[in-house]
Amino acid sequence: MECPHCHVQVSSHAKQCKRCGGVIPSSQHLLDELGFTESEPAAVPVPAPSAPARAKQYRFARLGDRLVAFLLDTVFLFGLFAVVDAWALTRWSTSEGTELQLTAAALLVALILNSTILFLYGWLLEASCGATLGKALVGIRIVKTTNCGSLSASAIRNALRIIDGLGFYLVGATVACCSSVRQRIGDICAHTAVVEERFGIGIRVTALILWMATLGGAGWAVPRICSANTPVHPMYLSQIAVRVGRTPSSAYLSVAGFTVDIHSTAQ
Repeated sequence: MECPHCHVQVSSHAKQCKRCGGVIPSSQHLLDELGFTESEPAAVPVPAPSAPARAKQYRFARLGDRLVAFLLDTVFLFGLFAVVDAWALTRWSTSEGTELQLTAAALLVALILNSTILFLYGWLLEASCGATLGKALVGIRIVKTTNCGSLSASAIRNALRIIDGLGFYLVGATVACCSSVRQRIGDICAHTAVVEERFGIGIRVTALILWMATLGGAGWAVPRICSANTPVHPMYLSQIAVRVGRTPSSAYLSVAGFTVDIHSTAQ
């Protein structure tokens, strides 16, 4: 008798094929004797794997939460800016008595360093963690709306801050208010959105420690950098761009010929 499943000869009294393990009907030997062979079973379509549970639902972050996160990030970045600016401005500037003379070279170096730190801070943290320190503290994060790479999406989003940030972020805020999903120009071009997220207590505590440690470290380092840095006369862009100083009765700031005096009143 032949097994109807794998077509191997088996005993006429066998109830199960030793090779494939298939069950042999009790009347199979009669079919063989009469010359009937069972045709190959039709291929049964295998259903596709059931669709996973519905994707996680997000709530778009409120503009107020985004503003608070922006302010927290701004304070954190000012701590970093203070350190690099203290180094650059005292390195390529000169002083005469109580007047600090900032050269164009010093201002250019400070601008380049600040812009680089600003871009890298947002780009790397949002690409790797989905949130900066300010966003983690508030409880919001960046998500992609397409399958584009995280690094490229984050790079586009942060590069376009130069447009969104015009007018103290008036452009970005206006576009986000008009968008149904609260996207600014950077989000629209990078295919990202800002949503609410519940970060664990460990992440929030770590973000808070880093935030406070950076500000404390900046307050400790800036005076020491200013006192220890040795001024270097720049070979290029050595013209004086900004003058900051004080007199016995006032403090002044002079930029491109315009001077602002702050007079003190004797008590």
